[in-house]
Amino acid sequence: MSVANELEQQAMQYASEAVKYDRVGNKEKASELYKRAVDHLTRLIKLYPDYTFNHLYVEKVTTYQERIRFLKNEDGDETGIEKFTSFETRQTSTEQSEETAEPHERPNVNWDDVAGLDDVKRAIQEVIVYPVKRPDLFPLGWSRGLLLFGPPGCGKTLVAAAVAAEIDADFIQIDPASIMSKWLGAAEQNVAKVFGNARKTAISGKPVIIFIDEVDSILGVHTNEVGGEVRMRNQFLKEMDGLQDKGKNYHLYVIAASNKPWELDWGFIRRFQKRVLVPLPDYQTRLQMFEKNCTNLELATDVDFHKLSEISEGYSGSDIKDVCQVVRQEVIRELFESGKAVDPNNRPRNISMKDFKVAINNRKPSVSMEMMESYNKWFDQFKAL
Repeated sequence: MSVANELEQQAMQYASEAVKYDRVGNKEKASELYKRAVDHLTRLIKLYPDYTFNHLYVEKVTTYQERIRFLKNEDGDETGIEKFTSFETRQTSTEQSEETAEPHERPNVNWDDVAGLDDVKRAIQEVIVYPVKRPDLFPLGWSRGLLLFGPPGCGKTLVAAAVAAEIDADFIQIDPASIMSKWLGAAEQNVAKVFGNARKTAISGKPVIIFIDEVDSILGVHTNEVGGEVRMRNQFLKEMDGLQDKGKNYHLYVIAASNKPWELDWGFIRRFQKRVLVPLPDYQTRLQMFEKNCTNLELATDVDFHKLSEISEGYSGSDIKDVCQVVRQEVIRELFESGKAVDPNNRPRNISMKDFKVAINNRKPSVSMEMMESYNKWFDQFKAL
């Protein structure tokens, strides 16, 4: 066992024993064990200062320290036993909130809300939509894992939500913070519970999509790994392998999004049978994005969406939305600075082409060409359409 694993295991044990003594009112013993848990976690944090989820251990250290201070405080009439109820409730509610794998409220989006990305839509239809609508046409089964990778702000999350709406699926969105529990040793349990509940729903006949955001943070290759992270990653591996078991025809899919696919563990790359690049929007897609984002804006007659699409080459969908927000904010600022905003009948002036050009000139693309070269290189090596 590595030093990191040993420290984590001992911290878990001390914390568990401390809670037991705390529950029966043995303040002195509980404080001593909480202190030992804090010491081990602190050593773990110092040993791995760059560990991705150190902030969760820091929060746990803070919680135990607060509990120690209370137990050593003899002021007032409240006893440790009475006060423990609130401490235990806080712990239990936190565990429940982080381990619960209930479907998120699905974003109200559909295919029409996703501008462009025709290749991505086609891949998703082949992997998810067609098998749901006609499973009888797939005697060899179908893929269950889909990796969407590319620069940030290009619609990966939007696409995942749209396909969930297309097949009327439960949509479970998870991220690193929701999986790496603040309560020691629970990360792999969280993973198992997410997949377990999703599997039950899918077997009952309701399609389920598990969407993993920032998957490289969870399943990436790290130089230093703490025991909890290793167990969590192994649990993910086990669950994704289980999705491919022969004879299982329920509709449970895992869609993962990554801005850094080159950091993914090799084993997990193989388990995403479909790997699709979500690129920067092309000319026609940028045109649609400007039209959609400006639907509710008052525009001057000189605004030319085609020209805006030309001069915004290299901008992501998020960049284009930000540009539209900036020009709107600018005319609102002018209205307030003129003093006319006090009258609700006064409206901001119409947004002109000049406003857009100024905003684009003052806001450079958030994705560099060097970044796109990295995505294209990785796509050439690992693409699976």
